[in-house]
Amino acid sequence: MPTRWADNDVYGHVNNVVYYAYFDTVVNSYLLDQGALSIETSPVIGVVVETGCRYHASVAYPQVLDIGLSVTHIGNSSVRYELGVFAPGAQQAAASGHFVHVYVDRDTRKPVAIPEGLRLGVQRIFRAR
Repeated sequence: MPTRWADNDVYGHVNNVVYYAYFDTVVNSYLLDQGALSIETSPVIGVVVETGCRYHASVAYPQVLDIGLSVTHIGNSSVRYELGVFAPGAQQAAASGHFVHVYVDRDTRKPVAIPEGLRLGVQRIFRAR
């Protein structure tokens, strides 16, 4: 994930709120790559119900970040994603966070069971905590 000029704040590092955009992009990119999501047509969509991030070191523009993704919980209608943001060559994460989607019917916004294709996609990166 390349950082952008606009990601930096007045203190010269990526602003905290930008990490959440990174998380959203990585999770949805993974789902799209797995064929588990169609932004325009999927009858079931994920809505964020919880997110959090801990910051361990600064990153800044211009850097290309590595962002690791795993799943640590798969429920009937929810998935917990865990993410790590790494600066180039770093062994320790600059930030670690999580993102919980509840899957809902696109029209009614009522929770639904995770569709089989989506379930298979997230099971590929599942790791028990």
